[in-house]
Amino acid sequence: MFLFSISFYLFSSIAVFSALMVISAKNPVHSVLFLILSFINSSALFVLLGAEFLAMILVVVYVGAVAVLFLFVVMMLDINFVKLREGLQYLPFGALLGIVLFTELAMIFLTDKLSAMSLMEFSTYPIYSETENTKDLGSVLYTDYFVLFQLSGLILLVAMIGSIVLTLRQRTGVKKQKISDQINVNALNSIEKKKVKLGEGINV
Repeated sequence: MFLFSISFYLFSSIAVFSALMVISAKNPVHSVLFLILSFINSSALFVLLGAEFLAMILVVVYVGAVAVLFLFVVMMLDINFVKLREGLQYLPFGALLGIVLFTELAMIFLTDKLSAMSLMEFSTYPIYSETENTKDLGSVLYTDYFVLFQLSGLILLVAMIGSIVLTLRQRTGVKKQKISDQINVNALNSIEKKKVKLGEGINV
């Protein structure tokens, strides 16, 4: 229990610190890197809570795709870092959003539903399943919702094919790879053997 508490406070403090650095760092590349750090620590918190599937999704989808895409976009854009360091013209708007956010958080934590007694009662609830979270989700998806799961995959496949068809253009004068012609190439017609003498080249 002591190790669990130490791990929770360690990961949560790093996640909060990295989240603050996302909005306070002046370099956008550093902000994206701190965002990745915040995602990784949040996934560690999900592991501590027993939701390893959510932790895996957070790492694979957000860290492996979304945050890396943000990083590529930021690095490819021509950002003027001098203007970012000039002033705090967006400070009033940011302060207003911060006040609204802290007000909503205070309203949530000051409610009676998050009292210490309710949390203690929740901790005494029995564990409904001894299997892993990922195994439970997989068994539900591939048994009760198997048809809907396959239909969603079919819809995504149709959408992917439709996007490819809509963006496919036939242009004249553009070299295009024809796999059928490459497979049906005859070696006798495509390879020519020549005997080159020493000190002489080949006249093309």
